[in-house]
Amino acid sequence: MGAGQSKADLDEKVFHNDTPVQFSQDVVNHLSDQSASPETTTERQSTLDAHIRSRIRAEIEHLRKEEEDIRHEIEAALEKENLDHDRVHASAAGDESSIASSAVLSGDLEELRSKVDKYHDRKDLADFPGLKLDADALVACYRGNPTTPLDCWKEVQNFRQSVSKLEQHFLSTLH
Repeated sequence: MGAGQSKADLDEKVFHNDTPVQFSQDVVNHLSDQSASPETTTERQSTLDAHIRSRIRAEIEHLRKEEEDIRHEIEAALEKENLDHDRVHASAAGDESSIASSAVLSGDLEELRSKVDKYHDRKDLADFPGLKLDADALVACYRGNPTTPLDCWKEVQNFRQSVSKLEQHFLSTLH
């Protein structure tokens, strides 16, 4: 609106340079060398490699952070689920459930300890010295004859007899 012409100028204007443009031979050689060899220079390649490595490291750190966040979310969800599960069972049992749970848990723990003690008592072979002696003799024979274990047939037979006696004794205690 007043600052410029409203009609497009259809006449093209061409300017001619009377002074020729010249480039030095170094510039021409440099440009021709770059166009002739598509390979990047070692400086450029090392810069590219360093940039790529830094991007990879940044991406790895980002993925590790995401993994850690997801792990924390899963742990929080599992913890919440466990607390909800405990609340459901506690509300079903009533208000005394927390006290009763502790008492029941203590009883279960004592029962488990007694079972472990019984297992260790059964495992103890001090009451059966013959079996222990036969087992030691068999192990010694096997170690003494690593290439000819069939020479220990007598020790194997003695050990089997001792185990058989122990089984008979155990079965008699059950009845």
